[in-house]
Amino acid sequence: MRPTTDSPRLPSSRLPALKVLVVLMLAVSMSACSMFKSKRETIDTMPLVALYDNAHASLQNADYAAATKAYQRLIARFPSGEYNEQAQLEMAYSQYKDNQPDDALSTVNRFIKTYPTNKHVDYAYYLRGLINFDRTSGVIERYINREGSQARRDQGYNLQSFDDFSELSRRFPDSAYTADARQRMIYLRNILAQYEINVAEFYLRNKAYIAAADRAQYVIEHYQQAPQTGDALAILTRSYLALDQKTLADQSRQVLALNYPNHPYLSDAKWPHPPSTLRKMVPFSGHH
Repeated sequence: MRPTTDSPRLPSSRLPALKVLVVLMLAVSMSACSMFKSKRETIDTMPLVALYDNAHASLQNADYAAATKAYQRLIARFPSGEYNEQAQLEMAYSQYKDNQPDDALSTVNRFIKTYPTNKHVDYAYYLRGLINFDRTSGVIERYINREGSQARRDQGYNLQSFDDFSELSRRFPDSAYTADARQRMIYLRNILAQYEINVAEFYLRNKAYIAAADRAQYVIEHYQQAPQTGDALAILTRSYLALDQKTLADQSRQVLALNYPNHPYLSDAKWPHPPSTLRKMVPFSGHH
């Protein structure tokens, strides 16, 4: 009788469990590969929509440096199309918030020039105004809101911002951004008018009466609705008196009395008084 040589076999009841285990291992392996691949995906390899979502998420999370970098890669990798246009606009805003006004201005100007019919071009004009609007103020002044100090700085950016908002209002009177732009224009108008008054007062104190009169006249002609118009008329009156132009002085004083009957000059012929030495020593008092 021959001995049996059959090899040992697994019990048949364990076979289904083994199959399940193999399937689970394969699934875990494929999942791990997928996760590994996802982790390796960068802004240089992401598809268009994923890359835009990545940049936009960084922007919403105030990570402006990361947002700008992602937008730059999107624009470089996908040089045309709706996502490219939107990326340029959002990148300009990201650069503005990241305190990079020169880069932001360059980006928004390029957008306006390249896509003048884009449905969001009105926002581009508004953003350009905002960029210049914030360029005059110093860091401290942004927090303490010293209008007087602003009116003693160079007004180049304020003038440009005023023009930017004016162009928005003219081109897009029904834009959602126009109402705010007009309010900012009023603020800027008053700042610009006060700057001219400050210069006129300086000339008046230093007996440069012709220069003082010229500055005052400029305010009257260009900023008629600004509250500083009354000050301009008073300075003009004092300058004409000092220049022995009594008729002109009487005329300007009459206009002042008619339009600003409570102006301090009408009861104090020496107005405006120079700031005291102590006031000049106070930081941020606006008299430096």
